[in-house]
Parts: sequence; C-alpha cells; structure tokens
Amino acid sequence: MNYGIIRYIIGKVIEIEGAFFVIPVLTALVYHEWSGLGVYVLLACLYMFAGFIMSSKEPGKKEFYAREGYVLAALAWIIMSILGAIPFVITGDIPSMADAVFEIASGFTTTGASILTSPEPLLKCNLMWRSFSHWIGGMGVLVFLIAILPSGGGESIYIMRAESTGPSVGKIVPRIKQTSKILYEIYTALTFILFVLLVLGRMPVFDAICLTFGAAGTGGFGILADSVASYNTYCQVVITIFMLLFGVNFTFFYMLLIGKARDAFRMEEVRGYLAIYCAITLLITLNLWAQNGHFMHQLQQVSFQTSSVMTTTGYSTQDFNAWPQFSKILMGLLMAIGGCTGSTGGGIKVSRILVYVKGIIKEISEQVHPRRVKVLRVDGKRVDDSILRAIYIYLALYTLIFVISLVIVGIDGYDWETTFSAVLATINNIGPGFGLVGPTGNFGMFSVMSKLVLTFDMIAGRLELIPLFVLLMPDTWKKNG
Repeated sequence: MNYGIIRYIIGKVIEIEGAFFVIPVLTALVYHEWSGLGVYVLLACLYMFAGFIMSSKEPGKKEFYAREGYVLAALAWIIMSILGAIPFVITGDIPSMADAVFEIASGFTTTGASILTSPEPLLKCNLMWRSFSHWIGGMGVLVFLIAILPSGGGESIYIMRAESTGPSVGKIVPRIKQTSKILYEIYTALTFILFVLLVLGRMPVFDAICLTFGAAGTGGFGILADSVASYNTYCQVVITIFMLLFGVNFTFFYMLLIGKARDAFRMEEVRGYLAIYCAITLLITLNLWAQNGHFMHQLQQVSFQTSSVMTTTGYSTQDFNAWPQFSKILMGLLMAIGGCTGSTGGGIKVSRILVYVKGIIKEISEQVHPRRVKVLRVDGKRVDDSILRAIYIYLALYTLIFVISLVIVGIDGYDWETTFSAVLATINNIGPGFGLVGPTGNFGMFSVMSKLVLTFDMIAGRLELIPLFVLLMPDTWKKNG
C-alpha cells in the first residue's frame, strides 16, 4: 500500500470539499442567514487548512495501482460524508450525527433518501448544500480531482475505475485527464441548459438551482414536501427529459459532439435503456388508464415517475405507492435495473443486464450445440472473460450485501414491503421505495443501526460494491514490497 499517495489525495479531497462550501456560503449571504454563514465559513477554512497540510508534502512514490484506487474511492466517500454532515449538526437543522451522515451520504451518492419529514424548515444554505452534494457526487469527486490537478498519469485510470459506474471504464480520448475534463464539460453544459429551461418555465431561481443539481446528479432531494408535484407541467416535462439524458452513458453525448451520431445511436446499451423505459412506461400507463381513464394525463405522470426511478433520481409528482400491484412490480424492476454505465444514474446498470442476458443465451446455445463456439459481443466488440467475471462477482456481492442488510434492518420490525424496498432503494441509490419509505414517506423512523447499514449500502452501491470490501480486507493495508 502506498500510504503517501493515499494521504496526499485524501488531503486534496478534504481541501476541495472545503472549497465547495462556497456555494452554501453565497446562499447564506443572499438570504441573510448569518448563523449558517458563520458555520460554513469556519468549516471551509478548517477543511481547506487541514487538506492543505495533508497534501503539502508530495509522496515520495507517486505510482499506485488498483488497490490504492479502491481504497482512495472508499475513504474519500466516507470522509466526505462525515465532514459534509457537520454543518447540519452545528446549525441544528439535523441535530443527530447519524441522521446528518445519512442525509449527506444520500446526497453525495445521489440516492435522495431522506430522514426528514419535510425539507422546508431547513436553512436555505443547508438546502443548497444538500442539493449541491448531488451534483458533486453525480460524476464523482475523484474524477473532478483528476480533471483539475496538474498531474494525471496513467495511474489515474485506477481511481476512475474505482469511482465510476458500470462493469468497465474506458477512455473517451487516449489521456485519462482529458477524458475527465470532457466528461465534466458535458456534465456542466447539460446542467446549465436544464437550469435555463427551468427558469424560462417560471420556476423560482433558487428552486431551479436545487432541482437542477438533483436532476443532473440523478439524486432527487426536493426542497418542498411534495417534491416536484407543485411545479407546472412544462417544468415537469423538462425534468423528465433531462433525468433520462443524465441516465445515458456520457460517451453517447461525446460521439454526438464529434459527429458520430450513427455510432452513438447504435450503442446497444442506450437502445436497451430507451426500449426498457418506453416499454415499462407504456405498460404502466395502460394499467392506470384502464382503471382511471385520462390517457394523456396518465402518460405524462407515468413518464415522469419511470424516468425518475429508472435513472435512480427519486423525484416524484405523485405517490406511486398507491398504484396497482402490477405497476408497482414494474417500478420495482426499474429500481433494480437503473441507468447506463458511465452515467450519473445508479442501479445494477443496463450494460450488466445486457451482458448477463447475452451470456445466458450463449451458454444455452452451447449446451444445445456443443461444437458451436459463440463469441459474446456488445457493440460489435468481444466481451472479455474478465468483464464477465467482474459482473458475476458484482452480482454475488450485491446479493450478499442485500441479504445481510435485509436481516439487520428487519430487526426494526417494520413490514416486509418497507424493509425490502428500503434496502433496494439505498443499495441502488434510488431514494424512495414502497410502504413507509414511499414518495410521501421518509427513513427517519429507522433505528441508528439500520440508518448506518443503509448509509453503508448507499456508499457501497455508488462505488459498485468492491471498494468498500477492499477497504475491509487486512491484506489491503500491507506495505508495497
């Protein structure tokens, strides 16, 4: 283990988190929240000073590998969640540290699960920090670090692989630093366009900023008790479209920008993602239309909910908890599937489902025709055995964490629907589930132990499970020979 590089990069992460406090500081100034202003300014100075001290001495050995990449990702997200929770505690908006860590971890991991009955009583600066954490976590703080730091050697791919979503991470361009910059440029451009469109729809500027951060990061923290239901149809439609866009692999947008539109629309994952979305949206719409009528109204509302759940954003315009059982089952499937690889969305990912299904078809075909050798391909490229192994390991770890979490959270004694969907919603970074944790509910009633387990699930889900397991393995901490 290269402890020097761990210290150096974690120091930079703490320093950057302090710098990010400029957003709630400006908010506190605008709304004259002097107590909140003092808290954020003080903590910003402390974090930036501590981070500067930790990273002032460059490591003797700058080389690092997959092990350090996983440890850096896990430590960075845990430390950011703990430090990011402190303003909530000091200002008194969320007095319990366990609750505050749950809330901000939910923000950074873009889950959107909340312990609050209503966010409206919070200070504006805390509401802004809560929403901004979605934007920070959407693309990843370490990817941001790679983009802005002067050094960006080949080792950076190990950090990117540990923090990015999906079974494999490639480079858009040969240099990983340039790849990170391109990703953030696309991310920022889409964010700005969404903000402008919401303001043009007469949404208040503060609301537009917060909801834009939430939609861009596919997070889902609302600033009103009814999430997005109070806003006009235009704003709801705009958010629906952009949630879908942020759930798409960002390589798709890059290919469009460089004039490879045909190749972009041939991406199997993107086509699968849109096909699943359209099919389930239509099925749920027909189910609700058969019971309640008003086809176009149902289509608009269902389009929003399915976009929100599939991209794991978590905004809501109505309580899908009250939908028929058939529709709720389909929503549960969307919760598990999630968005695309290389997007800000959570879940298992469409790419994994695609490869897994193709792998099953391949195995069945080889059983029927033993002499026929069938190569597994996605987008015309052969899928390596290493990627298949990684997918199987992911699914095994996913099942293990899910079952253990279910048992521990089940000790609280809530109904099966609430307990099961709480674990499903956190490990897939969705936010709302069913039962008591549905769109109109919250996670505040769980015990401290359950909240800690669900916080672990959120971070594990955002980091694709493996980094936290690597962090807990004794062999990880042995010094490099």
